[in-house]
Amino acid sequence: MKKFIIFAVLFCFVFAAVFATGGADRDQRPVTLKYAHVGIAGEIQTRYVDELAVLVNQRTNGRVTIQVFPNSQLGGASEMTDGIRSGAIEMGHHEFSTLERFLSEMGVFNAPYIFRDTEHVLAATNPKTSPILQRLNNDLVRAGGVRVLGVIYRGSRQLSTNFPVRSPADLAGKRIRGVPNAVYMSMLQGMGAVPTPVEIAELYTALLTGMVDGQENPITNIHTQRFHEVQTHIMLTSHMVSIPCVFINERVWQNLGAENQRIIGECLEEMTKRSVQWVRDEEAPVRREMETVHGITFIDEAGGLRNDLFRAGVNTQISADFPLWAPLIREISNIR
Repeated sequence: MKKFIIFAVLFCFVFAAVFATGGADRDQRPVTLKYAHVGIAGEIQTRYVDELAVLVNQRTNGRVTIQVFPNSQLGGASEMTDGIRSGAIEMGHHEFSTLERFLSEMGVFNAPYIFRDTEHVLAATNPKTSPILQRLNNDLVRAGGVRVLGVIYRGSRQLSTNFPVRSPADLAGKRIRGVPNAVYMSMLQGMGAVPTPVEIAELYTALLTGMVDGQENPITNIHTQRFHEVQTHIMLTSHMVSIPCVFINERVWQNLGAENQRIIGECLEEMTKRSVQWVRDEEAPVRREMETVHGITFIDEAGGLRNDLFRAGVNTQISADFPLWAPLIREISNIR
């Protein structure tokens, strides 16, 4: 009996020691994370992920390898997002509104005309410091089994077409491509256009063949995707800030261990700062090239662009289509 008691006590000590070091074991074992996105070579989002993979591998001393699958190799936005939810793909990024399929409120971060400046964008979309994102992230984990870890900054989205546009009236009856989800369709309707969903991998051909009359994207993305080859005008509407969110399967995240989670979080914050600087460095030279080399006409408010009319139309449409977003938009607006 005495031997049994001694054995039982020793077993408890061993079990407790193993349990206590479980997190440390997770931190030390090698892991490979498949990371999918729709960006092509040369884009800021692609550079972000490529440099993130190197940074994470270095700072974890080779424990964590991020294997990158760009250019929709693992499917378009919907397929990629479903793959991350199931765990078939560990990580990826796309617009916040893509996560509406799991939690409708997540699209609020893509609501047009809600951010004051870059600093406001970063404060509202940092999952470590933004109260609204923290709350919605917890709901997203419960509803969809995925977690937002950070964001990529790509600058303001602008409208491009094959004809001059100065007000919503100029878009009447025109098919303008939008990211295939509800927020973009509502926004484009508010801008006066016929919203037309097209996956990014198919957009160049859609513009070339006239399937759509125009599209909207950040200036750097318009250039990298070569849309300026099949468009003639870019309107500086700045109607939305492009901030794709990086998200991960929740089970995968919890199995990484606390140390790996900390390092990945720090790497993501550093990469967000880098992406802001890239936009600042690249937008002006890209615009000059498109104007002087390719003959693109840029239209701004000095050239008659009625951003006030676009803002009014879009805000009215968004309010009608997403009435439950009003308190969330106010909460984002109050972030300093």
